[in-house]
Amino acid sequence: MTSVDAAVLDDPVGASLRGHHAGLARQLGRAATYLPDVATFSAVSPTADSTDWRHLARLLGSGGFADMFSCPAIPPPDWEPVFVLEGRQMIWPRDRPGQAGTHGVVELGAADVPEMLDLAARTQPGPFWPRTHELGTYLGIRMGGRLVAMAGERLRPPGWTEISAVCTAPEVRGRGHAARLVGALAADILSRNERPFLHVAETNTAAIALYERLGFESRTHVTFRGFRTP
Repeated sequence: MTSVDAAVLDDPVGASLRGHHAGLARQLGRAATYLPDVATFSAVSPTADSTDWRHLARLLGSGGFADMFSCPAIPPPDWEPVFVLEGRQMIWPRDRPGQAGTHGVVELGAADVPEMLDLAARTQPGPFWPRTHELGTYLGIRMGGRLVAMAGERLRPPGWTEISAVCTAPEVRGRGHAARLVGALAADILSRNERPFLHVAETNTAAIALYERLGFESRTHVTFRGFRTP
């Protein structure tokens, strides 16, 4: 596997918006955010000044929502705090091979969006919007023709791909669906000479245990924050 710099994971949203996802971004100066219905993640420079925050506010509009993800910079006091969530960032160890079990795994696309939105609404894996699937490959598992589990690619800083939206319908949990989907995505990412990574809430101990069983290792603690513009 090609050696990749883990430092870009300190600002995965900014690195994605300026790079692989530039076509899905709105940018003004050093501020950037995703297009509506793709994601609410926004980024400014880690050394953001008043101009950067003013630029981001212009991009989002008055009363707009800025999901600053793990950005360490704090906006001006007139930005309304919306949420704070403690979490961790986990990465795939260097040179660890992928092990994919793809039986029953299907690729999802635009035609599957209504079912993907429904599953995300029922399971709450994190933000998921009508165009979120455009960020990367999304895989699913169907039973009786119905989508019961999915996972996909989200942030794409150079050399890395984030696995996200990992969710399983409550009535079919405990059957290994999430592990199979994450394994298939990890194998695909590794085949591109990139490394998988992901984020998880510290309170989601079951997910952390699953990812550790699959081979992921904790890299750093992160604090997720959301704000509303003045």
